Amino acid sequence: MPVRRALDGSAEILLVTSRTTRRWIVPKGWPMKGLKDRDAAAREAYEEAGVLGRISDKPAGRYTYWKRMSDHFTLCEVKLYLLEVEQQLDSWAEQHERDLHWFKLADAADLVDEPELGTAIRKLETQLVVAA
Repeated sequence: MPVRRALDGSAEILLVTSRTTRRWIVPKGWPMKGLKDRDAAAREAYEEAGVLGRISDKPAGRYTYWKRMSDHFTLCEVKLYLLEVEQQLDSWAEQHERDLHWFKLADAADLVDEPELGTAIRKLETQLVVAA
């Protein structure tokens, strides 16, 4: 979950659109052989949203959702790692495949389709206050 502080001090989260259904999601991917889950999450944020920063050591939350495959659905569990964004690149691997936008946490929680992801985003405000 890429996060930053806005000029007014409020927390913002970066959402990207999925490639197929164009719904708002957090950057995520599959586990990668040879990489810790947290490092795979940071790589996905770089590839999907062009952001770099400090990634949390432990998951800040989890959620499950049904991923649409070409001929079936599969239940996926996603571990959510906080990425404190330090740099947003001008160009990145998937920039022509996705839209991205920084949202206030409450707005982002309302925009995502997965209820568990919305709950995790809502809880983020408390986690960020404790971490600050």
